[in-house]
Amino acid sequence: MTKAWFALLIICLWSEPGHALDREQQHGKELLESLCGRCHAVGENGLSSHADAPPFRSFGDDKLYDDLDKRLQGGLSTIHPDMPTFRFDREDAEAAVNYLKAIQEHSKPK
Repeated sequence: MTKAWFALLIICLWSEPGHALDREQQHGKELLESLCGRCHAVGENGLSSHADAPPFRSFGDDKLYDDLDKRLQGGLSTIHPDMPTFRFDREDAEAAVNYLKAIQEHSKPK
C-alpha cells in the first residue's frame, strides 16, 4: 500500500502543473468542443485541424475583448467564409469566455 502512495506522489510531482476547471468553465469547454472543435484546437494543447483556425489557447488578451460574451450572444461571425455564425445565450457566452480566459498561454518573461 505504501508503494502505491509513493508512486502516486511521484507521478503528481513529475506531471506538468495544471489547473482544475470550475463547473462553468467545464461547460464552456464542452460547448466549444461541440461547436468549434471540428476546426479549432479547443484545449490547452494540440493543433487545430483547420489551417486558418487558431488554437483557442493562443487568443491572448487582444482577441478576448471585454465584450466578447455580448458579441457571442449577438452572433459571432468572421471574415472567414467557411466559419459558421454562432449565437449563444448569455449563460453559454459567459461560460465560453471564462473557459477561454482560463486556458490562455502567457508568454514567459525574458
